[in-house]
Amino acid sequence: MYIYYFYKPNLIIYKRMKNLSLFILILLFISCSGKQEKEIEMPFSKSDFESVIDGKTTRLFILKNKSGMTVALTNYGAKIVSIYTQDRTGMFADVLLGFKSIEEYQEYGASHGAVVGPFANRIANASFTIDGETYNFPVNNGEACLHSGPDSWYRKVWDYKENENSVVFSLESADGEFGFPGNKEVQVTYTLTDENELKIDYEVTTDKACHFNLTNHSYFNLRGEGNGDILDHILVINADKSTPVASSAMIPTGEIADIKGTALDFTTPHKIGERIDNDHPMLKYGSGYDFNYIINKAEGELAFAASAYEPESGRYMEVRTTEPGVQLYTGNHLKGTETGKAGKAYTKRTGFCLETQHFPDSPNQPNFPTTLLKPGETLKSATIYKFSVK
Repeated sequence: MYIYYFYKPNLIIYKRMKNLSLFILILLFISCSGKQEKEIEMPFSKSDFESVIDGKTTRLFILKNKSGMTVALTNYGAKIVSIYTQDRTGMFADVLLGFKSIEEYQEYGASHGAVVGPFANRIANASFTIDGETYNFPVNNGEACLHSGPDSWYRKVWDYKENENSVVFSLESADGEFGFPGNKEVQVTYTLTDENELKIDYEVTTDKACHFNLTNHSYFNLRGEGNGDILDHILVINADKSTPVASSAMIPTGEIADIKGTALDFTTPHKIGERIDNDHPMLKYGSGYDFNYIINKAEGELAFAASAYEPESGRYMEVRTTEPGVQLYTGNHLKGTETGKAGKAYTKRTGFCLETQHFPDSPNQPNFPTTLLKPGETLKSATIYKFSVK
């Protein structure tokens, strides 16, 4: 009897404590879950991205992984609309500059987050020649064609197919559209992994020889879009060489220049703003960074290209690609005329781009890696943006 009464009260206490602990854990789970959902609430709805353009319907697509990272996409221009990632305290913020509706993208943000093609970056004199035939394109950057002109693939409504963790956008571009030869079939797949990677896979075919250079034109601010400038972001670019320009037209001269030890060198970590107003001629031409870096890697290898770290939030982004180059652009020409998702104007240097691609004006520079795609060939390219914290 003595043993029984000694045991029974302790058993009751143990059961009560066990039940209390379970109750507390349930409350914590509910609290944390609610907090997370609140933090990633978007300032727009799917209906804001429903429109009809050129007879085709636009839509918004949401990808989310197990850690809560959330990516919003639209088939208007195959754009990334938002990327929500955590800081070192677990708080989510949208690190991508962009807009709250299709109408706003049409008005002033067509290239933000978009797939740019058939040829990203600049084509000198807005023309190139293939097999003796010259093709001419819209002039929208001095005497050059920039990003295939003002009404390129980033203003098209793409077809789509949704999968569990990815969206496949596809487009048919007719022979002669924007001046580019060939009936072109394009497919771009966005995949969000549980490792906080946003992977972009490009695939193109054509029935006539044509030059292609595809990229994604996303502007990042790892502090959160609309939350100040990007000058304190710490950047690394895996490149010893660049393709220099000789004027504010930003057309490469065709040379390959060693940039080690110059104000363009990011092989060791530097703040974006540390040397951005340096008297280096190229920084003067671009009003800041707007240059193609030649990545230190083998042809076609999926390898590290660049990284960016924001010390205040702890957010860290790595970029890997199969492309030979990456264009660093530091938002030098953002004028404050565009109001972003947070209701704040995008002023000078409030976002930066790391656009993985072939070199600018490659069709007119025979010593650059070729961008020519012929019938029967398939262009395949991949880029990964991976997010974490430090």
